[in-house]
Amino acid sequence: MWKLHKSQLSQALNGLSDRAKEAKEFLVQLRNMVQQIQENSVEFEACLVAQCDALIDALNRRKAQLLSRVNKEHEHKLKVVRDQISHCTVKLRQTTGLMEYCLEVIKENDPSGFLQISDALIRRVHLTEDQWGKGTLTPRMTTDFDLNLDNAPLLQSIHQLDFVQMKVSSPVPAPPILQLEECCTHNNSATLSWKQPPLSTVQVEGYILELDDGNGGQFREVYVGKETMCTVDGLHFNSTYSARVKAFNKSGVSPYSKTLVLQTSEDTQSEEQTLPFPVPLERSQLRRMSPFSSTLNLQPSFAGRSYFELRSSAHQLSLHSSLQSLNSAGCNFDTQGTPYSQLVDIKKMVAVAWFSFDPSSAHADIIFSNDNLTVTCNSYDDRVVLGKTGFSKGLHYWELSIDRYDNHPDPAFGVARIDVLKDAMLGKDDKAWAMYVDNNRSWFMHNNSHTNRTEGGITKGATVGVLLDLTRRTLTFSINEDQQGPVAFENLEGLFFPAVSLNRNVQVTLHTGLPVPEFYASRSAMP
Repeated sequence: MWKLHKSQLSQALNGLSDRAKEAKEFLVQLRNMVQQIQENSVEFEACLVAQCDALIDALNRRKAQLLSRVNKEHEHKLKVVRDQISHCTVKLRQTTGLMEYCLEVIKENDPSGFLQISDALIRRVHLTEDQWGKGTLTPRMTTDFDLNLDNAPLLQSIHQLDFVQMKVSSPVPAPPILQLEECCTHNNSATLSWKQPPLSTVQVEGYILELDDGNGGQFREVYVGKETMCTVDGLHFNSTYSARVKAFNKSGVSPYSKTLVLQTSEDTQSEEQTLPFPVPLERSQLRRMSPFSSTLNLQPSFAGRSYFELRSSAHQLSLHSSLQSLNSAGCNFDTQGTPYSQLVDIKKMVAVAWFSFDPSSAHADIIFSNDNLTVTCNSYDDRVVLGKTGFSKGLHYWELSIDRYDNHPDPAFGVARIDVLKDAMLGKDDKAWAMYVDNNRSWFMHNNSHTNRTEGGITKGATVGVLLDLTRRTLTFSINEDQQGPVAFENLEGLFFPAVSLNRNVQVTLHTGLPVPEFYASRSAMP
């Protein structure tokens, strides 16, 4: 027993000795880690300070740039006011001198001598009075600074500034599977449904649905979201579209699904169409029964959810950009439906389009805000800005509300070609068809020809409506929902962009996706 226990103790000591040796090595490793942590901490702190200092430097540079803009605006306002003071002082001095001279002449007792100069003096007095006419005694410059600094997004980003924790990435999703039995077309709309592969366990954050332009062109994103079913309205009739879908999560984007080919209906007036796929009865309520071929209405086919709720997604396209993408060259807006002579209510057939102003084609003096829906100008001269969307077919109506109207300027509203002059009033060249209006009356103008003077103007809060009917090839205007003058222009043909010209005394906001106004709808409904 003594020998046995000695042998067991020796073996146990050998094992304990190995553990002690490992412990010594581990202590050395820990001491090295302490040194490494200290070195890494110094390095990381230096990197953090450098990054924050870079942000502070960038903010200081931006601060200097913004202060420079404020100073320029300050100097510009002072110059305009001082110039007006100088100009008004000279005119006042001339007027005062003329008044004193006329008073001395009135004292003349010689009738013949007085009559020799009285006619000339009367004309001169009237001319001087006319020179003090409209706008002369109105300040050319406001005292307000139209420079509002939007620092909320930056403050939010600063508050969210944090360290990114490196995590083990999950795998990329597998390609979705299009469910052919639930995919269908009806008139000019298409409904698509998809799902993840049955054995896939990878988490999916959302899907991206893509369609081509109906002419074999490149694919465009038309829906991004978590749902697995989507109805796309506003496609062209008698066209073949290709569709595909892919999934994404934090790790990346999956490969595309197989491509599905869809054929839209040929006859736009037919109520029942032959579909390439069987349509389940419960899906019938998802289809739009009236054509909306002037725009792309993205309609996720599930209750309580609309396209606009998806705009916050980082992958989501805005409505007007999706619309512009799918209605590219060779894919113009159409309004399909019953001929006008058979219409009962034109509002049911209107082609609704959403769009905004286009900074890329506007004059450099145009100032944009409100997601490019509100515009003004930093020049006293008229400058032109166009809408992002061009129309070649269909019936389209939009409005512009007058947010600011100072010193009775003459803004112009209408349509134009893409190559219209951007530094002159709308309608000065042959590339624009417009109505320009002041606070009392309006005129129609094209190629610098003024026609149809009409009483009734605009003030702050007024609304100007523009109705482009490319089926009848006419352009009509309204002010505060009442038609302004007769039909402004006829025989219009080609591609037209909504257009506005204005100066710094006017600010307008664009409103789109509107129904046809009552005066036009009732007139068009007549047999």
